[in-house]
Amino acid sequence: MNETTHAGHHAHHGHAAAHHAHAGHDAHAGHHGHGGAPEGLQISKDGYTFAPETARLTAGGTADYRFRILGPDGAAVTSLAEVHGKRIHLIVVRRDLTGFWHLHPVETGDGTWSVPLELAEAGQYRVFIDFQPEGAAGLTLGADLAVAGDYQPRAVPEAAAVSAVDGYEVVLDGELQPGQAHRLTLAVHRDGVPVTDLEPYLGAYGHLVALRLGDLAYLHVHPEDATGPGPEIGFHAAVPGPGTYRLFLDFKHAGKVRTAQFTVVAA
Repeated sequence: MNETTHAGHHAHHGHAAAHHAHAGHDAHAGHHGHGGAPEGLQISKDGYTFAPETARLTAGGTADYRFRILGPDGAAVTSLAEVHGKRIHLIVVRRDLTGFWHLHPVETGDGTWSVPLELAEAGQYRVFIDFQPEGAAGLTLGADLAVAGDYQPRAVPEAAAVSAVDGYEVVLDGELQPGQAHRLTLAVHRDGVPVTDLEPYLGAYGHLVALRLGDLAYLHVHPEDATGPGPEIGFHAAVPGPGTYRLFLDFKHAGKVRTAQFTVVAA
């Protein structure tokens, strides 16, 4: 499967509607002009509809997740702009926000898209697609996905400023306050040493997705164009109201994409 990120199913790994804040990501799904209004809550918007062919999977196996995007004329959309090297960014999360995957589907013909999914645990999941029709604004649409099996809900991890993943530590500096954009800085360290040679992933040094616990609103996260190869990656985020949010940062180093995860409470 094209470059993918699996943030792990467990809270001890300690990635938002997408957005993977890509540097210069303003063309990405609804990142502009909405004044902080959340995306991803709707399966249909502005004449475009997310039409999954897959609504149910079984835990523990691998299966293709298939879908189409229907346009204002009701036909499958086949003409999409390429944003950060991909025509569709697909985000899968557990509804309790303790599992996260950033994937890139491939077109299989007739406007159908497919990506292999392996979800080890049962539960209710949310799938977001982030895309930009040719000649139109970017959109983030969302749909539910049920994964059958023995479901054990988990509490979201406690708020913490440090996320450890695969020998890396990522430190979050900044806060979220409703109604205004705030700067967030994420600094990447490895074995206590600042990382200064991050590698571009999809055209950016970091991609940040922010999601709100409870309704899974996909939030506006704007990358800073001036971000360099580490250790700090800068973003601006605006949240629509108080609540608990999960931040998922994709970063690439030593040839591998990893995902740091944070819980942040907006007062």
